[in-house]
Amino acid sequence: MGSARLYAAVAAGGFRRYATYRAATAAGVFTNTVFGLILVYTYLALWDERPHLGGYDQAQAVTYVWLGQALYSTLAVQGGGFENDLMARIRTGEVAVDLYRPADLQLWWLASDLGRALFQLMGRGVVPFAFGVLFFPMALPDDWLTWVAFLVAVALGWTVSFAVRYLVALSAFWLLDGTGVTQTLMVTGLFCSGMMLPLNVFPGAMGEVVRALPWTAMLQLPADVLMGEAAPLGTYVFQVTWAAALLTVGRLLQSAATRRVVVQGG
Repeated sequence: MGSARLYAAVAAGGFRRYATYRAATAAGVFTNTVFGLILVYTYLALWDERPHLGGYDQAQAVTYVWLGQALYSTLAVQGGGFENDLMARIRTGEVAVDLYRPADLQLWWLASDLGRALFQLMGRGVVPFAFGVLFFPMALPDDWLTWVAFLVAVALGWTVSFAVRYLVALSAFWLLDGTGVTQTLMVTGLFCSGMMLPLNVFPGAMGEVVRALPWTAMLQLPADVLMGEAAPLGTYVFQVTWAAALLTVGRLLQSAATRRVVVQGG
């Protein structure tokens, strides 16, 4: 119970931290809405030429766009979450303080990123999505159980996202500069998550490979669950498998990385 309260406090601290930046949040809401409009009209033109592209009708394509804008910051698809802070602490040696805390390093940052994700969902994700609902025809379910299944898929997608970004952050133990790794994360996150185009649009072997990668768990699968294009159980199995695998690799890499930490005094 004490550990649960500790991590709950860390999550609450992460939420409060991001809630402090109100101007940045407002700018993010505006940016996501504008990009949503650009993508919606691009998708509408594309679907006019190719009806039912990827198995979606126009309403589903529009829904996919606004879901992407709602979840972009929540899931830190291109990074920008806890990993920047952790990499900075590794470079400066402050991570040694983290390792002395009576808390697990991985769980500490998991809780912190959970607080960030919850704020980004409510503070930056809801408004663009509501805008889309008001002004565009969207394929949304009437069944509340589908919404619950969708939220579970989003939570598991966030877990996969955290696991990927934790591996990126740990690379700072071996690299003098993590800029290249974070930029690679930005490119792969944008392309492989389906943020630019739904992954079911990708043809042939390329599509099969991309849809088998962990980024599929972040946006494509939750969107398909909401729109009735994917069974929740199969989606959860895919997400949990990737989350468990990546978190385990992160745990092993963390164990190897912390043996490299050297602080003054030995």
